[in-house]
Amino acid sequence: MAELDELIAEATVDCYDEDEQVLGLYTVMVDELAVPFRTTVLGVVVTVEDLDLTGRGHIVARCSRGGIRQAIPVVDVPLPTLPPRGARWIEAYRRWAG
Repeated sequence: MAELDELIAEATVDCYDEDEQVLGLYTVMVDELAVPFRTTVLGVVVTVEDLDLTGRGHIVARCSRGGIRQAIPVVDVPLPTLPPRGARWIEAYRRWAG
């Protein structure tokens, strides 16, 4: 848990409020997370293609399967058994958002 707290502190060091903290975490995730990667959501294999920040200040994963695309809150996206590079930032965001 200490490692996740350090990551959160690193991403939010110059942030004054919650909106800036989300933006700081999002920026680091975009830079550090290796996408695309595959994972299983509700029993269906999907590809996480990218991340996005909603107008309401939530980080979502842009997922696809075939021609279907859906944004899923990144806190709800299970990480695969072999997580992609930078997955620790998703875990840090989950801790921050929790």
